[in-house]
Amino acid sequence: MLKSFFPFFIFLGLLSCNTTEKSEAIPNEPTVSSFYLIRHAEKDRSDSTNIDPELMQKGLDRAIRWAEVFDDIPLDVIYSTNYERTRMTAAPTSVKKDIDIDYYDPRELDFEAFKAENVGLNVLIVGHSNTTPQFVNELLGQEKYGALEDTDNSSLFIVTLVDSVATDIHLRIN
Repeated sequence: MLKSFFPFFIFLGLLSCNTTEKSEAIPNEPTVSSFYLIRHAEKDRSDSTNIDPELMQKGLDRAIRWAEVFDDIPLDVIYSTNYERTRMTAAPTSVKKDIDIDYYDPRELDFEAFKAENVGLNVLIVGHSNTTPQFVNELLGQEKYGALEDTDNSSLFIVTLVDSVATDIHLRIN
């Protein structure tokens, strides 16, 4: 009985192979770039003359918690300013993800070039109370956030660019 349907199946196959019809164009998938921005963890304030202090124990604990926060996020690159407190904050995530830390100077950063270099990536950026909100504002293309309080080491900003259209969220991770 299957043999009697064989010509019918061939006919259906030939109909489906009609090459004169123009196939519908498949729209391009949007390009999504995600930026996770945090300020360094709690620094050692015991020597007010030290301009590059390390983290205090509470800060080390927070840096480890940040690494846990980023466990399920497939990061591609980690950026940090080149200060002891920011490097120490980024280090646990860097080690867990096996990603080297790239250093940046926020005073010399070309934000448009930075965005172009990180298109389609998941990026962690560790900065300071003034540079982190400034970085967020540059990614958003608007002045939305002011400097963080000096005691604010728990802010996480997430900026998502979908084909260059920016959205953001500000979270507190304790």
